[in-house]
Amino acid sequence: MAQSSTKKPSSTGASQSAAARTYPNGNPDLDYNPVGVRNTDSAVPLHRKKAVVHDYACDAAAPGNLAFRWIFGSNVAATNRDPRVQVVQYNEDSFILRQNVCAHWEAPFTYLLFGNKGALLIDSGATADAQHYPLRETVDAIITRWGQARGRSKVPLTVALTSGEDIAQNQGLVQFAGRPDTTIVPKPLEVMKRFYGLGSSWPAGTGKIDLGDRVIEVIPTPGTHKDGVSFYDPYCDFLFTGDLLFPGKINISNDGDFVASLERLKGFATRQPVKWIMGGHIEMMFVPGKYYRRFVNYKPYERVLEMEPALIDEALQYAREVQGKDMMLIRPDFALFNGVSPDQRTRVWPEGVPNITPPFHF
Repeated sequence: MAQSSTKKPSSTGASQSAAARTYPNGNPDLDYNPVGVRNTDSAVPLHRKKAVVHDYACDAAAPGNLAFRWIFGSNVAATNRDPRVQVVQYNEDSFILRQNVCAHWEAPFTYLLFGNKGALLIDSGATADAQHYPLRETVDAIITRWGQARGRSKVPLTVALTSGEDIAQNQGLVQFAGRPDTTIVPKPLEVMKRFYGLGSSWPAGTGKIDLGDRVIEVIPTPGTHKDGVSFYDPYCDFLFTGDLLFPGKINISNDGDFVASLERLKGFATRQPVKWIMGGHIEMMFVPGKYYRRFVNYKPYERVLEMEPALIDEALQYAREVQGKDMMLIRPDFALFNGVSPDQRTRVWPEGVPNITPPFHF
């Protein structure tokens, strides 16, 4: 979707000048960026007398960086020494966290977003044990540092799920029980609907989570799970779709709901700019149409996480094709499984998808 090339937000106190873009470590013209010190424009001093108020209004998607490689596990999980939670700072107010593949084979993603009044954690990973999967400890550390940089001693947190049914995304929720200044969106479907103000309209309508000048929209998207929702961030122009649409094996539980949810997302994307679709997992390889089987904890040739918004149209086209049929259908960036086992295989390779033998892992 075409977007304006103009942009970008500034953090309070002083606005970024055009010259700021020349200095990737901070504009030395701003009073809080001493010459020779490596800083981002809102990160210092760490102890402010007045809270920073960030400007989230912008003409195009907030810039960020995903130019890196995700950690990909080990042949022998017990020998893996990578962090249990990989943290990537997309920009100053948006973080992407991934569970180590050796901690859980699905290696789910969670997303931490900040606004002027609080933070939102989308999904909570596949493991409840905080020692094995220290999600809360990691989130607390990010929030503490972000609060220091923005001069905020208290940052309320909301924890929301793309599906309360999805055990790969809801197990870490227990780590946040009893956490101060924390709102956990209820898991039961009927209670969750009322929380978002969707009790009488579901699956139509949208809900909202206001983080303070950064309002996240909540879109009902059942189909892989009956309680599925997607989240739209108008700051980064990200659409967080959980298990509904991601680069992997999409297990459809209700094909009518699945088609309707993709139609709903397509309509939404015509009204709002979408830069990337951010799903809950990666299962596809960089080789088109090839994916990792279940329970594998070594995935060195993964496809990138982010998906182009045009894939909504492609997913909708092929969702209609499998509707009413027990079948699997492979596409270059995802595979649909409707009424069949997630371990189902096919001898017939789909037309238009290159049949390339992926490299051997070992």
